[in-house]
Amino acid sequence: MADKLKPIFNNRIFWDVDFEKINYDTKANFVIERVFERGDVEDIRNCRRYYGDEKVAKVLLNAKFLPETRMYLASAVINKPITEFRCYKLRQLNPGLFPY
Repeated sequence: MADKLKPIFNNRIFWDVDFEKINYDTKANFVIERVFERGDVEDIRNCRRYYGDEKVAKVLLNAKFLPETRMYLASAVINKPITEFRCYKLRQLNPGLFPY
């Protein structure tokens, strides 16, 4: 199997880590969550192309945190109800923790 080309993401998404050293396969959960949290439409498309919709959906459904607006975006992208997201369930258990 040939190596997949690394996806191209905007550097601003990974402002706090060494962008050039990210291993997209071993750090897949981190990359997918970060792209959906801070990326634009093109970043999300590249992420879905690289990882596939099944992997992206699995990671997003199990993410501990996504900003509320991005949770709704992820719900629309992967076509799953918001109530299936782990971060949504956690938010319902602790409504005072996420005032923004």
